[in-house]
Amino acid sequence: MIKNPLVTAIGAVATAATLAISSSAMADGPRRIDVASVFATNNFLGAGAQYMAKEINTASDGKISFRVYEPGDLVPPFEVFNAVSTGAVDAGWDWMGYWAGTIPLLNLYGALPFGPTPEAFASWMWSGGGTEYIQKAYDQYNIKVLPCFVSPQETGGFYNKEINSVKDFDGLRFRISGLGARVLNKFGASTQLIPGGEIYLALERGRIDGAEFSVPQVDEVMGFDDITKYYYFPGWHQSASWFSLIINKNVWNRYSDRQKAQFETACRSTLAWSMTEAPPQQMKALARMQAKSGIEVRRFNDETLKALEAAWQEVVAEEMAQNPAFKEAYESLIAHAKLIEEWYELQELP
Repeated sequence: MIKNPLVTAIGAVATAATLAISSSAMADGPRRIDVASVFATNNFLGAGAQYMAKEINTASDGKISFRVYEPGDLVPPFEVFNAVSTGAVDAGWDWMGYWAGTIPLLNLYGALPFGPTPEAFASWMWSGGGTEYIQKAYDQYNIKVLPCFVSPQETGGFYNKEINSVKDFDGLRFRISGLGARVLNKFGASTQLIPGGEIYLALERGRIDGAEFSVPQVDEVMGFDDITKYYYFPGWHQSASWFSLIINKNVWNRYSDRQKAQFETACRSTLAWSMTEAPPQQMKALARMQAKSGIEVRRFNDETLKALEAAWQEVVAEEMAQNPAFKEAYESLIAHAKLIEEWYELQELP
């Protein structure tokens, strides 16, 4: 795993500041975009859409506005991508990994096991070519993508039994997203991807034995700790998670270059907010969950993590062999993250 010290998002804020554009030369008339969110806006992931809405309104001096719709109000969560692609919906706020079945490259952005930190990932995304890789993939679907939000490393998930070795995954019915599911499959787990709003009921009714979803700040709102016994760490399967604003290109192309720059300004500001807002909130949320439900916080032991990482090396080799676009982007990301790691190692204090 690439390890870096936690850095602030000052660079992202500075970049956003340099992109700030006056709206005086904009075309007249407000333009409202309807945004179908995959996540409820009462949790941190969905709140990113509301923050982005505020920022674009400010950057455009009120000339561009978003109306953010809750999951299912316009289309079901898993139909947002197709709805934006066809123009049935102007835009969507999503987690990139949900569309990996359509664009396998998005496994890299949605949930990369044993990957770089969010800070290193963000550097690559905006300064190392990461955005260009995904835009090329989205072009064929008539979508403009703006990666505006990254979450911290996730948790290892909620369980009703202890996980003392990888043998305990055998036969486990587990909700998990991304390439981490293929890792667990190698140990006999039965994995499935379930929308966030349906996980609680699946756990409560015994359709699944456990689930991972997000970070404590989000998991707390979902209430999974009320119906499970153990909360495991670290989130080996998802070191950073990317969320984006996707816009139908017919809508996007109505805007001037100046207005498009304002979208990027708002996007980078939202990214900076996500990187600075989330880290200090996680331990607070974890403490509240423990006090409320008494859930036991556990760590996977080193032997389990080593076995998971070894299986991950098999999975990523398989993915690169099958998917040249994934291979190119993955190697670019790891090389970029390695440079950052070496820099911080050089600067590390005793």
